[in-house]
Amino acid sequence: MKFVIAREALLRPLQLVAGVVEKRQTLPVLSNVLLELRGQQLSLTGTDLEVELVGRVMLEEVGQEGEITVPGKKLMDICRSLPDGSQIEIEQDDQRVIVRSGRYRSTLSTLPASEFPNVENISGEQSFTLAQSALRRVIERTSFAMAQQDVRYYLNGMLFEVSSNGLRTVATDGHRLATCKAEIAGPDTAQQIILPRKGVLELAKLLADPEASVTLALSSNHLRAHTENFTFTSKLVDGKFPDYTRVIPKNGSNILLADRNELRHVFNRTAILSNEKYRGVRLVLETDLLKVLANNPEQEEAEESLAVEYRGDALEMGFNVSYLQDVMGVLDSHLVKMTLSDANSSALLEEPEGGDAMYVVMPMRL
Repeated sequence: MKFVIAREALLRPLQLVAGVVEKRQTLPVLSNVLLELRGQQLSLTGTDLEVELVGRVMLEEVGQEGEITVPGKKLMDICRSLPDGSQIEIEQDDQRVIVRSGRYRSTLSTLPASEFPNVENISGEQSFTLAQSALRRVIERTSFAMAQQDVRYYLNGMLFEVSSNGLRTVATDGHRLATCKAEIAGPDTAQQIILPRKGVLELAKLLADPEASVTLALSSNHLRAHTENFTFTSKLVDGKFPDYTRVIPKNGSNILLADRNELRHVFNRTAILSNEKYRGVRLVLETDLLKVLANNPEQEEAEESLAVEYRGDALEMGFNVSYLQDVMGVLDSHLVKMTLSDANSSALLEEPEGGDAMYVVMPMRL
């Protein structure tokens, strides 16, 4: 195998593919990236046996075809260190790969392509196509609520729910819930899958072209996303996601409308003096007035008032301020609507005109 490629053309797919590769491997070949050259198309593949990513680049000139695996991180670090605009020549020499650029030359160890694992083919799939920007939006608006290393393993990921109504993503860590919806020409068969946390984060990185589309294929044990330059495959979490519809509060009668940016700044300022471990703040609501209070074990405290639109019962509730900050950070409307029932019930946050996303935050005792 032998080919010449521009540094920038190689670097982006290599960075994304190397991101899938695990740092600590039991199988040495899994720390490698598979390079395959067919005609003018170079494919780069990385996998950790759970997630697989294939990046494709068209070369300007036909090279010598072949396939080999090389250490992913080392090749990426070499590309990064070379000057902008460099041309890189990669040549297989028996059990080594030689990398040349200008006066630079290095040799990398290799492992046979035959040792590189393949993620099995998806069967019984249904597929649909949507804009990359739409998929990125529903992921970014919900991914912050995914659990991390929870014993309820099915929460360490994101629910993708496909129906004739569209695509809905849902994430929860048991203390808060986020859900967002995208319109698609959906398949007739409704389906729910749970994409693991790593798969969610790696998929989001690929959706960089707002003008392009992505095709999603779902099966009982895999999700595959296909774009012009990448094919991403992830195994699914084998479990049942809780019924999220039961968590969303219904018929709350106390409604708060506030400027989202002002409210976010108030939370940011009061959070500084909240308890570092529990991050609790107290919200005190009266007619057209919100007070946010925080204190900590060092007897330090903060208080700030904000003029809001509020008609309802006088309420005093405690919340984890980090959860409220996260919601303020992903909404993009000027105003935020907060619906409350009583001091012991969860709060529902959304955009006043409905929007495509809903957020539920459980109260905490302070």
